[in-house]
Amino acid sequence: MNNQPNTDAIHVAEKLHHATSLALAQPFDLARSLYAMAVRLGLIENSLLSSARFGRDISSLEKLTLGPWARQV
Repeated sequence: MNNQPNTDAIHVAEKLHHATSLALAQPFDLARSLYAMAVRLGLIENSLLSSARFGRDISSLEKLTLGPWARQV
């Protein structure tokens, strides 16, 4: 008997996890894009502190919502 793990199955599982993670992250990417567009249009003040705070908040929300499927930065 062969005691080595099936590397093909592991590879497929990793790719499936990655694809699922990307698909579930779309709403958070959309929120980031809308924030950037609002800044460019002048609807939101262009501020490094506000942008960093928004990025931190949306990342936290993504991790809270998606759990193990959240992207790791």
